[in-house]
Amino acid sequence: MTKNYLQEVVRVVKCNLTGQEIWSYQGNLIKRSRGIVLLEAFFNRADLPFHNIVLRQGDRFLEAYFSKRWYNIFEIYDVTDGHLKGWYCNVTKPAVFQEDKISYVDLALDLLVYPDGERLLLDEEEFDALPLDNQTRTKARAALGELQMIFDSVEIFRLESWLDRQKNP
Repeated sequence: MTKNYLQEVVRVVKCNLTGQEIWSYQGNLIKRSRGIVLLEAFFNRADLPFHNIVLRQGDRFLEAYFSKRWYNIFEIYDVTDGHLKGWYCNVTKPAVFQEDKISYVDLALDLLVYPDGERLLLDEEEFDALPLDNQTRTKARAALGELQMIFDSVEIFRLESWLDRQKNP
């Protein structure tokens, strides 16, 4: 079920290490606070089998971006009946917020969390192959550790309420 939010459109831009755009799409702003942006977007590709779930065209994504944290979190809901499919987390450099745009540098490492708490670490080999300095690599690994701790209580985790409790965005 889709909630009705203000329809302020934000462009999301995923970049590679050199800052080159590799993917972009639009989302609707839900909330903007110091250091955090929450938006709603809808999967705009053909249906895609993805690690024992199917991402379907029109699936609802709640997406949280942070200006000081080295990750983003996507909470995924089914287009047909609204059930929670899971969370997809990208390890990234902190997001850059502009008036109508969010951009981030993807660091390849991803964490997929299923509603039952099972977790799948993705693209570790790709991350290891990136030409990163030690400080960036350390911050990325720390971000992964933080994400893993966030999902220790997956049975009660919901992105919007979790964001409302964050004191240090």
